[in-house]
Amino acid sequence: MPTTTTAIIGAGHAGLAMSRCLAERSIDHVVLERGEVANSWRTERWDSLRLLTPNWQSRLPGFGYEGDAPDDYRTMPEVVDFIGRYAQAISAPVQTNTTVTSVKANGDGYHVATDQGDWRCKTVVMASGACNIPTRPKFADTVPAGILSLSAKDYRNPDQLPDGGVLVVGASASGTQIADEIQDSGRPVTMAVGEHIRAPRTYRGRDLEFWMDAAGVLDERYDEIDDIDRARRVPSLQLAGTHGRATLDLNALTAKGVRLVGRLAGLVDGKAQFSGSLHNVCDLSDLKMNRLLDTIDEWATDNGLDGEVDAPHRFPPTEVEASPLLGMDLAAEGIGTIVWATGFRPDFSWLEMPVFDRKGRLRHDGGVVEAPGLYMMGLHFMRRRKSSLIDGAGDDARDLSTHLQGYLDGA
Repeated sequence: MPTTTTAIIGAGHAGLAMSRCLAERSIDHVVLERGEVANSWRTERWDSLRLLTPNWQSRLPGFGYEGDAPDDYRTMPEVVDFIGRYAQAISAPVQTNTTVTSVKANGDGYHVATDQGDWRCKTVVMASGACNIPTRPKFADTVPAGILSLSAKDYRNPDQLPDGGVLVVGASASGTQIADEIQDSGRPVTMAVGEHIRAPRTYRGRDLEFWMDAAGVLDERYDEIDDIDRARRVPSLQLAGTHGRATLDLNALTAKGVRLVGRLAGLVDGKAQFSGSLHNVCDLSDLKMNRLLDTIDEWATDNGLDGEVDAPHRFPPTEVEASPLLGMDLAAEGIGTIVWATGFRPDFSWLEMPVFDRKGRLRHDGGVVEAPGLYMMGLHFMRRRKSSLIDGAGDDARDLSTHLQGYLDGA
């Protein structure tokens, strides 16, 4: 059985960032990848998806963007190419097409079983992704026969959908982008809107990500937050990466003809039931957006940028019908598809360790798991607000590789 000091599970941007940081510390390791490098980006994204962050923000340890379009947004093939080139540039010791089937404690280290043989190691870094398993409400199983039901992970393009209307459930980044594309295809879209955070693509002449990066919003740490569990459940910003840097919020969708309803609360005998809280949810979303813009304005003033950028301004409130629909007979409305854009959770089915809480969530302190020598990379707001972004992997990997080195020295 081969041995190594550290086994990294996953060869996406997070696992490769950790590989680079471990190599800089001369810590021998292997990167175990179930498919090819950047497998999730290759196989689990819809066709037209672009990164929500501009090209300049794709920064990994010792590697970054060198093209002539820093303010554009990468397509999925471009993301795969970027991560693949990074793996080559750092000579990452990746073992592809190797699926991890279990991780167990083994004396003072770990036994990592795979379908290509087992490994013995002192430490393990789990970088297998935060979006492995789509989360859907239990009543999703009661969708009537004859209606296609698929998750955002399974959606690829409008051509795979049958004729008829589409109910998109969820109004964060994935839901708004999918709804926009399907509406443009000629299918009428109804969007069930739950908690979301409205965000402009640009503000005061700059990309919103520029402001969040410069003002330190993305660098905010998990141990600076009063309720980090709540912060980790906050939906993604309503952003989209387009050539024209267009804002894709609910107002943009309704202008195209998308019908907004409240959160999908249940399905009974082919009839959808919607919450009556749509007005309140949208008001709260607008409030959160304006608080973020207040933070940006304050930072711009404090740093002398007011004379260099556009003046502060606020956006019109989200427009909602006076009496949104509370129920819908799916067949009568001609709904042929339901797309569940209701979030994801990581898959730790192979982790045979007592490190989960009563809700099945991994117990960790900023990526340091409650088991000696076990670490996690890539979760939402794991160590910083940007932890799940490509741009966040480097800082997290530096922190955790420092902790891992200390653990090895102490051990």
